[in-house]
Amino acid sequence: MAVSFTVNGDKRQVEGDPAKPLLWVLREDLAMVGTKFGCGAGLCGACTVHVGGEAVRSCQTPLGDVAGKAITTIEGVQKSDPGKRVAAAWVKLDVPQCGYCQAGQIMSATALLATSPKPSDEEIDAAMMGNLCRCSTYVRIRAAIREAAGIKEAQA
Repeated sequence: MAVSFTVNGDKRQVEGDPAKPLLWVLREDLAMVGTKFGCGAGLCGACTVHVGGEAVRSCQTPLGDVAGKAITTIEGVQKSDPGKRVAAAWVKLDVPQCGYCQAGQIMSATALLATSPKPSDEEIDAAMMGNLCRCSTYVRIRAAIREAAGIKEAQA
């Protein structure tokens, strides 16, 4: 079955099983390897991409569910203003340690800022809750999201 969708602004068509996880379509069929495989169960967030602007776990999203939709991956996230700000803050604050989870972290942070430009710490925590970091850079991740949002003052 042929499935058509847009990835990072480019129209694509993939021939394949509509039940195949989007993660493997991106990595194997489209050679876009920035989206990482973590747990395969949608629990760690390493595979996070945007589908229609919403952060989703690509390891649990079937190809058939993205027909006609717009997908943004880590390779294209900097085309948006929130994506540019998040990427710049990640670099400025030296967020990654090993870096494996960072694509998913950035995708979730960008989706948050697209809907909540000045999130509270509670909103940040809620949005990032499903993204695990084995190196425990959570303090730097939150600081980078606050930096990207232009939040300088301390929140109680």
